[in-house]
Amino acid sequence: MPPSADTATDARPVLHEDGLPTPRRYWAILTVWLAMAMSVLDGAIANVALPTIARELQATEAASIWIVNAYQLAITVALLPLASLGDKIGYRRVYVAGLAVFTLGSLGCALSGSLNELAAARVVQGLGAAGIMSINSALVRLAYPRHLLGRGIGLNAVVISVSAAVGPTVASAILGVASWEWLFAINVPIGVLAVAIALRALPRTEGSRRPLDFAAAGLNALAFGGLILGAETLVREGPAQGLPILAVGVVAGVVLARRELGRPAPMIPFDLLRIPIFGLSIATSIVSFAAQMLAYVALPFYFQGPLGRSAVETGLLMTPWPLAVGVAAPIAGRLADRYPAGALGGIGLAVFASGLGLLALMPHDASSLDIAWRMAVCGLGFGFFQAPNNRAMVSSAPLQRSGAAGGMLATARLLGQTTGAVAMAAFFHIAGARATVTALAVAAGVAALAGLVSLLRLRIPEAKAPGEPVAEAAVGPT
Repeated sequence: MPPSADTATDARPVLHEDGLPTPRRYWAILTVWLAMAMSVLDGAIANVALPTIARELQATEAASIWIVNAYQLAITVALLPLASLGDKIGYRRVYVAGLAVFTLGSLGCALSGSLNELAAARVVQGLGAAGIMSINSALVRLAYPRHLLGRGIGLNAVVISVSAAVGPTVASAILGVASWEWLFAINVPIGVLAVAIALRALPRTEGSRRPLDFAAAGLNALAFGGLILGAETLVREGPAQGLPILAVGVVAGVVLARRELGRPAPMIPFDLLRIPIFGLSIATSIVSFAAQMLAYVALPFYFQGPLGRSAVETGLLMTPWPLAVGVAAPIAGRLADRYPAGALGGIGLAVFASGLGLLALMPHDASSLDIAWRMAVCGLGFGFFQAPNNRAMVSSAPLQRSGAAGGMLATARLLGQTTGAVAMAAFFHIAGARATVTALAVAAGVAALAGLVSLLRLRIPEAKAPGEPVAEAAVGPT
């Protein structure tokens, strides 16, 4: 069993040169992996089960989209405020609370009897997932020794990619033997276990004890919620409906930026964005995830349209990508502990762009093997980029701003993915029958651009961030 938080060792600030001692580190990472797997699986299985849930709740297809949107919007608007809260009151507190809220939200989803109840429970789930995602990177940084940080981030990417790969299979298996409610109910015992381990094994940090800026949190919600919801509404319903929502997001974003600039620890981490390696890594992440989501949305339509594959075949053909990420990420993570992230990211994104280009140029009579190896090339390239890039973001921030760095990392991923999804919707309107091939070609170009941004980091030395080495209990009680 993991060591108790009530022992003498935990009662006083006992310093470790770097990271948590074993076996406590293994228990801490286990709870991080359980939480990540749950949050990733939940997104994947909800997408697969959407038609079944809509039919059983007697909801229209358009209305059922809120089962997905409610979860994503809640995560997006809460990420940075919860990351900031972690810096202020301690990462362990926010993470455990996020796990508990996610578990309660899952129970609420399982007990829902209508679409409105399910959407409300998904909002609760999303808030819990935001607590998990915003603090995840900070906990990984505290748990691993600095010389193993890249390896740890690479292993995290394996957990995420495997969870994404098995998500559709898990959803199909559960729906084959039980009702859709069990898709969410299965999270409850796993969540309880993760909370129990987290309370005993996660590192404890005291935080700055500054009060949370509720005005900034509200402006953050309006800015990100307005921009994302407005962009989706603009593409789906037109300017009359979408532009007013976008305007709210833009105005809130401008007010928030003017309010936060110059503050010592702002909710929008402008202080971190001024660190060259951090800012370029964030830019690389946004652009690369936009390319990834653009391709990910286009590919199922491409497979089932021009290539004539069935829905089952499409699911299988999508699998080599995340599996290849799982192969490449730990290798890249180990290399990132020794070589510059700019070079590794540039190589990975060049491979990623090549894979997307090969998919765009694929003949309509391509065999399943031809498709699978091209998908694997995309996954290998993306996995080789992701772990070094994440390590550069996490390690370049001051230790006391690890929460903000992790929140910005997750926000960059969501912003990129949302941009890619909205762009794909625009391609459907503009390009018609050629939309999917055009999108894949554009995604290849965007990935190549991300590679060039990554290479710019070679001009910047990857200096040791202020605050290292890590003090396990920097600390004090939580």
